[in-house]
Amino acid sequence: MTVTQRRGRRIMMTPKELDAFLAAERTCRVATVSADGTPHVSPLWFVWDGTSLWLYSLTRSRRWAQARRDGRIAVAVDAGHEYDELRGAELSGTVEPVGEVPRTGAPHEELTAVERLFARKYFGIDELPHDGRHAWLRLTPDAVRSWDFRKLGAVQGA
Repeated sequence: MTVTQRRGRRIMMTPKELDAFLAAERTCRVATVSADGTPHVSPLWFVWDGTSLWLYSLTRSRRWAQARRDGRIAVAVDAGHEYDELRGAELSGTVEPVGEVPRTGAPHEELTAVERLFARKYFGIDELPHDGRHAWLRLTPDAVRSWDFRKLGAVQGA
């Protein structure tokens, strides 16, 4: 689901652009909320499979505990240094754990392709080593907002 934002379609990424962006970027920021309503934002590695964002989180982290208590999260992925280079995406929805917790590598059909993507993206190998401290959270977003300020120059200069 893509939501039109204030500047409309001028700066939104196309689905193809969004897929390429999420496949290339390495770090996201995950926002969770504590029981008392205090927000918590933490960086995390991820993979995008074209439908869902997969987060490989430490199971003994504040982020994991908060996401398990209340699965509603928001995730931001962004890039760029100067204003006219900024681009990114915000994905929000409810996460769910997939596979055993913590993950030890037991065969799991849903995780085979995800773990291969993750291992290649971050380690340059085909098989993800499991340390028994991490587990998977899947976010199939209810809403996706994207921006690519590089498009503003092209529109203004046309």
